[in-house]
Amino acid sequence: MASNPFERASSGRSQWQSRAGFILAAAGAAIGLGNIWKFPFITGQNGGGLFVLIYLACIALVGLPVMVSEIIIGRAAQKSPVAAYNGLSGGKTIWSLVGWVGVTAGFILLSYYSVVAGWSMNYIGLALQDSFTGRDPKEITGLFVGLVQDLPRSILWHGVFMGLTTAIVLIGVRRGIETGVRIMMPLLLVFMVGLMVYAGTLPSFTTALDFVFSPHSDRLTAGGVLEALGHSFFTLSVGLGGLITYGSYLNRNDDIVAASTAITVLDTFVALVACLVMFPFLFAVGAEPTNGPPLIFIAMPIAFSQIPGGALWGIVFFGLLFFAALTSAISLLEVVVSTLIDQLKIGRKLATVVSGGGIFLYGILSAKSDLQIPGIEATGPDFLQQMDFFVSNVFLPLGGLAITIFAGWVIPRSTSYEEFNSAKQRDRLYRGWLFLVRYVVPLAIVTIFLYSVLHNLQL
Repeated sequence: MASNPFERASSGRSQWQSRAGFILAAAGAAIGLGNIWKFPFITGQNGGGLFVLIYLACIALVGLPVMVSEIIIGRAAQKSPVAAYNGLSGGKTIWSLVGWVGVTAGFILLSYYSVVAGWSMNYIGLALQDSFTGRDPKEITGLFVGLVQDLPRSILWHGVFMGLTTAIVLIGVRRGIETGVRIMMPLLLVFMVGLMVYAGTLPSFTTALDFVFSPHSDRLTAGGVLEALGHSFFTLSVGLGGLITYGSYLNRNDDIVAASTAITVLDTFVALVACLVMFPFLFAVGAEPTNGPPLIFIAMPIAFSQIPGGALWGIVFFGLLFFAALTSAISLLEVVVSTLIDQLKIGRKLATVVSGGGIFLYGILSAKSDLQIPGIEATGPDFLQQMDFFVSNVFLPLGGLAITIFAGWVIPRSTSYEEFNSAKQRDRLYRGWLFLVRYVVPLAIVTIFLYSVLHNLQL
């Protein structure tokens, strides 16, 4: 095949020190609140077992091909999303706009993601003070309501979290991002496994195992199948341009297919372990894993209040939540920072401070919003959940659809072929990937998008 006609490396372009560093960073981008909160939540709603099997199939047929596509775009262009689309499309304006959509989505997502991550930091403090032991469910609910309604406290923790994220990105790709994830990702995995081992000592663990892995079908609907399809796509953090940015720092000889597979396996492992951590705790106290934010900040503290050593496990759990959120936040901020560096030709320090500061200020709107909490009357607009709906149901599907169309139809086959096979020749696998990103994945994404629109119109 012909060599890649596009420049592979920009002068002075940062690169990962190793493929392991890239895998940990990209896995950190993918592993976040979606794994530890949302996947157990939607698994609980859809009856476990059969839903999990369908989700795993969708990961292989939808999520993984899109991830490979996004990394191919990044490494082929050696640029951040806007410049990557612009360069590989021959300067077509429509594709530059697609790149800006992803960057904007990352900016908005991090603005409210940071608020929720700040809550997790507050809850680490509560667990350190043993604030859950001896309290009844109403009192524990009051702790969360008090936090959400305390604007100065929410803004404070939002600012602390954004400050940490900005400091790591400010240091750079190798010394900041890669060093950070080399510390945080192993800690995250240790916390996960430690919690699962303890959960395994609870009598309710066998109930959780049966719920997650036995093919129950009585609660699974057509909507649940589409939800599995949608989450398989969104859980890997594709569609925002983060993996384009991280892929642009990837060494020429690194194996994109093997790295993408490793990232996907790590992400899926954490999602499944999260179920085996949360369900035993919740089942032990008769709670149902079917709520949103309250599942983390209300139901889990209620469980910790009623088990031996609950304060310790509360510290571990909310520490886990914090690390997961921070590794994802780093990737979201890096998308915005790298775009400013490439588009405005400014230094990393200025780009990082401007990006982090702008996201912090915009996030105050989410900190001020009146979160919808079951049983608590809302008195104002829920800006946080409105932004989450807009990003999840508009930006992400459109971004993911654009990535597959771009990788399957716009980039020359010689380029995608060379990137796909840079470390190992896989002709049959390449043809399978190309078929999926050209036909199967776009159809799946359009189906998810239309279902989401129609479902919410009915509401």
